Amino acid sequence: MANLDARLNRAWWVLRIGLGLGPIIAGGDKFFNKLADWGMYLSPLATKVVPVSTTTFMHFVGVVEILAGMIVLSRWTKLGSYLVFCWLLGIAVNLVTTGMFYDLAVRDVEISLGAFALIQLTTVKEQRSGAGPAATTA
Repeated sequence: MANLDARLNRAWWVLRIGLGLGPIIAGGDKFFNKLADWGMYLSPLATKVVPVSTTTFMHFVGVVEILAGMIVLSRWTKLGSYLVFCWLLGIAVNLVTTGMFYDLAVRDVEISLGAFALIQLTTVKEQRSGAGPAATTA
């Protein structure tokens, strides 16, 4: 049983680091557009509803992503994972409504499943330690 626990713990750490750093990196790039021209992924439906420019909206998105990643890496891993899970599903819906980028929408749904797995692993980790969110940092 100890080997299984160690493997689950490693999986938890890999998911936690990946789902923490990924949003921080992508969110930070919303200000620089070095990885992608992020504005092109915003649905025309969204641009009609959002009362600010695409650039301003992408900066807001970047801040949300950075905060979500930081929360995943903090002692509130489960809360941050819920944020990342929901945020990625929202991004997937946005991508589908563009009429293209279906491949990226599928990718974001798949990554959201990783966030869901991190939620479940964090729940088990908290239950085993007998403590709340503070116990997930070890």
